[in-house]
Amino acid sequence: MISLIILLIGVVFLVLGANSLVDGASVIAKRFNIPNIVIGLTIVAFGTSAPELVVNVISALNGKSAITLGNVIGSNVINILVILGITAIIYPLTVARNTVKFEIPIALF
Repeated sequence: MISLIILLIGVVFLVLGANSLVDGASVIAKRFNIPNIVIGLTIVAFGTSAPELVVNVISALNGKSAITLGNVIGSNVINILVILGITAIIYPLTVARNTVKFEIPIALF
């Protein structure tokens, strides 16, 4: 029961932190006349990757390198597949032969 309460408190703090991050990024963009898309691609992207960084640092310091490796690989696979999947649902993707023959195998390697 206590674990569930801690989880709910963590989710509340996560939502509040995400809202603060987005609001702060918008203020920075307006103050320095930076386009919102640039702020979204830098500050907000860092904010979404920061929890993974914390998990990786803590697990590396505790000698649990398997968690770090799994987190990095899993995060990248999910990010790529979700982005490609949503994009493909909205608009079919066309891929050049050169990409299929050379670039995809290199990226997978």
